[in-house]
Amino acid sequence: MSKANLFYAQSGGVTAVINASACGVIETARKYPERIGTVFAGRNGIIGALSEELIDTGLESAETIAALRHTPAGAFGSCRYKLKSYRENTREYDRLLEVFQAHDIRYFLYNGGGDSQDTANKIAQLSIEQGFPITCIGVPKTVDNDLPVTDNCPGFGSVAKYVAVSIREAGLDVASMCESSTRVFVMEVMGRHAGWIAGAAGLASEAAGDPPHVILFPEVIFDRDRFLDKVRGCVEEHGYCAIVVSEGVKGPDGKFLSEAGGADAFGHTQLGGVAPLIAELVKRELGYKYHWAVADYLQRAARHIASATDVEQAYAVGKAAVEFAMAGKNAVMPAIVRGSGPEYSWSIGEAPLADVANVEKKMPGGYISEDGFNITEAARRYFAPLIRGEDYPPYREGMPQYARLQRTLVKKKLADWAG
Repeated sequence: MSKANLFYAQSGGVTAVINASACGVIETARKYPERIGTVFAGRNGIIGALSEELIDTGLESAETIAALRHTPAGAFGSCRYKLKSYRENTREYDRLLEVFQAHDIRYFLYNGGGDSQDTANKIAQLSIEQGFPITCIGVPKTVDNDLPVTDNCPGFGSVAKYVAVSIREAGLDVASMCESSTRVFVMEVMGRHAGWIAGAAGLASEAAGDPPHVILFPEVIFDRDRFLDKVRGCVEEHGYCAIVVSEGVKGPDGKFLSEAGGADAFGHTQLGGVAPLIAELVKRELGYKYHWAVADYLQRAARHIASATDVEQAYAVGKAAVEFAMAGKNAVMPAIVRGSGPEYSWSIGEAPLADVANVEKKMPGGYISEDGFNITEAARRYFAPLIRGEDYPPYREGMPQYARLQRTLVKKKLADWAG
């Protein structure tokens, strides 16, 4: 079989471990020199393919590539760019195939969430229809943990660890000051339609009375009066109340409490801060002094406190994606399969991209407590293994040291992309 090049790109919101997947892809591809020529990385995701901005990862040293494993964010640049169907925008697909052909790219690996798996699937189906020889493999990633088929998503375990640690530490802070100062602390976390991240914060609670005392999920319609009663009771019993709220919490009308108007490139509603809304409600109705915080990018960039399990799984799906391609598989994604034994174990399976694309997996009802404000033991058993272990980056003079890439672009062969 003749040697061909591989194109890898990162997509959507980045994570603390997406570069570990990149490391898995590149290190594994380098083990197939007889079949894989150059591993290109798209500068800013799929946009890099459309604009023919291809980074030659072969110019990066083995040490630099290895350092990607402990480096957060997207080393090659990511994007929020959703391809329409071939019939709606043939120019984009024709351009992609033109770039792939010009640079002898026969392997396409796209690292992202549901929208990204949809992109990979669309290109795979088009290549099959047109007889263009390219293998498309999805590489799972999303802090939201909402991809179907796979047990969990690389990126989620580290965010889960971050929010659980953060609410435990913040809870201790509030508890020490509540007698004469702040009574209520509200921490907002990511999660548009699925409450996995908010739910994982529940791991911080190991004994009765531990924070978080209230978790607000997107899956549970916000009931103002029940919420206020819960907060009041908590403050009366414990002296303070620590709350975790998902950005996607909805009111009785089905609308996000924090809709800011507008939409992103994927068509998702832009959300504003729900934490200050909740905090102000508490102040207005109950009179308690409050503080609030929005974890925002901090939760997904916190490589210094990443879950070792998450890092291992992120690397494994990158490695498996290359191995799938070498095995002749197409339009599939490596999936994490949880073992059935009493001790946590996992392995790599596969999922058809058609079963993953644009499907959101929400928190099961059995993971949310009966009152709708916390997690169950079943949820705790699911979450706990995903945050286990530490995988610290190297430090120098107190600061973590991360990979610095050259990101050298190859010479263009085609006319500029007009967009």
